[in-house]
Amino acid sequence: MKELRAICEAYRSIDFNKRKAALATVVRVVGSAYRSPGARMLITDDGRWVGSISGGCLEGDALRKARQVMNEKRTMCVTYDTNDEDNKAFAVNMGCNGIIDVLLEPLDPEDDSNALVLYEKLLNLEQEAALATCFSEGHPSFGKKMLVKHNSIIHKGSDCTVLTERVKKDLFDLFETKKSRATTYIVDGEVVNVFVELIQPPINLILFGGGFDARPISVLAKNLGWSVTVTDECVAHIAPAFFPNADHISLCQRDYVEKEIRITGNTACVLMSHNYEYDFAVLKKLLSSEARYIGILGPRKRFDRMVEELDKQHVFLTAVDLERIHAPIGVDIGAEAPDEIAVSIIAEVMGKFSNRSGGFLKERKSPIHWRDTISNQVLKEAI
Repeated sequence: MKELRAICEAYRSIDFNKRKAALATVVRVVGSAYRSPGARMLITDDGRWVGSISGGCLEGDALRKARQVMNEKRTMCVTYDTNDEDNKAFAVNMGCNGIIDVLLEPLDPEDDSNALVLYEKLLNLEQEAALATCFSEGHPSFGKKMLVKHNSIIHKGSDCTVLTERVKKDLFDLFETKKSRATTYIVDGEVVNVFVELIQPPINLILFGGGFDARPISVLAKNLGWSVTVTDECVAHIAPAFFPNADHISLCQRDYVEKEIRITGNTACVLMSHNYEYDFAVLKKLLSSEARYIGILGPRKRFDRMVEELDKQHVFLTAVDLERIHAPIGVDIGAEAPDEIAVSIIAEVMGKFSNRSGGFLKERKSPIHWRDTISNQVLKEAI
């Protein structure tokens, strides 16, 4: 989302009286690639770009083809096969041995249906959204998009009713599977490729406790494009000078947390006040919230004491609570100093929101990123 926000900001700054622009999007990867499907790059006709679609290997060729797209005002889908001897330069530079489909779209500021207009709508949503893009060149729906949120359609670009209904179903399924993918449909005997992706809003991080060790966490989170709120009931801990990049700084007593602090399903809460009574009181409030992640700083026996006190008050943690509560907090990287602890906490929050458990990548048996393979591309039944 940080990259998408940067692309939208750059788009708004373009003087289209002088410049032309196009958007490049990775819509399918078979095998390996540096960037996953959904990677984007805004390109202007003076050779500048924001974002990326590879590690620098494809950008040069994408720039050349983007100029063609801008001049001809037509969408194009380009396939880069790094296994192909004709594309040996790409294979040597990337070392990935994958097939990458990149959609190139001209951006017309007068067209309300252009891709960046939809993406700006995404930035204003405070919930997950699912986006479909047809990348079958020659099909009437080529380049068309559909955008949905959990309970409604925000934008429907295709006039093909049959395709629209099938794509809509797969978009809604994304909210459960969380796996963006390229999907192949058969419509009236014709193959239609559609990229369906889940787009999540920035993580909303709330730090309960504004001590000195909260400061590097705030900095790291903002560098990742997260929304950061710092709250404490001690005014001395939340001076703006301590958290210059935080989005919100709040003086909030423990009894009013649920009234004054907005918590959604996209919220990660970190309890780090070093005050046991405060952290315990806040934890009780958070149990009835939608927070996806609750991390508690301190040793395991501190949390065990909290559980015992909750039991005495007839407040019992559910399996869902135990799954979202992380105590002790953080990934086991041997962190000691505040900056190191910040890395550990941020890494754990990222893992939670991406459904990954952490660990050394060299020990991971499955691919690092979700990839399509020739065998697992879903060929939808004929419709």
